Amino acid sequence: MKPYTGKIAILGSGNIGISLAKGLVKANYAQASQIHLTRRNIKKLDVLAAQGFNISNDNIKTAQQADIIVLAILPQQLNEVLNQIAPVLDIKKHLLISVVSGVSCNDIVKQTNKYVSVVRAMPNTAIAIGQSMTCIASNNASDENIAEVKNMFETVGSVSIINEELMTSATALCACGIAFFLRSIRAASQGGVEIGFHADEALKMAIQTAKGAADLLQQMQSHPEQEIDKVTSPKGCTIAGLNEMEHNGFSSSLIKGIKLSSIKAGELYKKGD
Repeated sequence: MKPYTGKIAILGSGNIGISLAKGLVKANYAQASQIHLTRRNIKKLDVLAAQGFNISNDNIKTAQQADIIVLAILPQQLNEVLNQIAPVLDIKKHLLISVVSGVSCNDIVKQTNKYVSVVRAMPNTAIAIGQSMTCIASNNASDENIAEVKNMFETVGSVSIINEELMTSATALCACGIAFFLRSIRAASQGGVEIGFHADEALKMAIQTAKGAADLLQQMQSHPEQEIDKVTSPKGCTIAGLNEMEHNGFSSSLIKGIKLSSIKAGELYKKGD
């Protein structure tokens, strides 16, 4: 991967923004000196300053100096930040990357009143360990800009380019999805305690079993049901357990939860207006 030579501004350096910054440096995509981080309370960025990152609480100056501007803020903060930086945005220079849930490229263009290139990106919290599933989309960025954003986020996990109308769905499936799978692991570990294991042992077993299942699908490139069939024998204990879970709505509840999260994700920005 060719290293990036410009300057990157990450406005709103919380967990996602900081994880992205660290991932870019770790993957040699950029040097810490190329990355500018903003936060209202810059004291929380002191450790990163010591690592060579540029820190500031001035969104306007930071955006003006950058080539790529990452909007890593809450939906209810977006309009305020866009109003701040709009006067210094250069449509020939700047590329905006938004990781803000429920906000379209058109929303950002309209708020800035400038036809600046915008790419939406939806990572999840596994970005902190370089294992994010990030979906990206745009309706006005060039192929070159989209490729650049893809390269950026591939430093912290896997990337899929999708149609923008599916970004809210990606929020539910990938970003919220982390919590759903974590809750499944937690439930499995509690089941382990019920059948005799100590809590720490049960959690360790549940974590590794979940990881093994995911890696199995990824490496074998198979469908979940193919792998399930390999461990379900007639009148066996696995099929008995699976059927009991399904009778109690396991798959149905997960599907319904993802659908509701998608609806709520689409409402976040509207509530912030």
